[in-house]
Amino acid sequence: MSGRGSGRRVRNGGGARQYPRSVRVNEILREVLAESLERMTDLDERLGLLTITAVSCDPDLRHATVWLASLSADEAEALGELRVRLQAEISRQVRLKRTPQLSFQADPAIARAIRVEAILRDLDQPHDDPDGESAPS
Repeated sequence: MSGRGSGRRVRNGGGARQYPRSVRVNEILREVLAESLERMTDLDERLGLLTITAVSCDPDLRHATVWLASLSADEAEALGELRVRLQAEISRQVRLKRTPQLSFQADPAIARAIRVEAILRDLDQPHDDPDGESAPS
């Protein structure tokens, strides 16, 4: 029997699953949470516009960190109150051995990117010479 049309999955690079299970779980959790949060913004005005940048789930599925582009104190409080509801939504939509306990954090990569952007923008600005003269651009 050949590999084509035999119903067997080829494991040497031709299969549908070319990335680890953890990456697939993290991505599906991100999608479910993004959709759920979008619907929940009507329930709590503190949520505002939240952007989930990533989800990092422990390999044992006990905990997952939800990384957000920004996270104010009000948003963190609202997410803490809605955490159980979001976990129930995951349980309802995703078939996993266990539903992870969620925690919410501001994504440090976003803060670093903003800092790098500010540094790059500052490079375009003329700087004063120690002699008090403006450097030519």
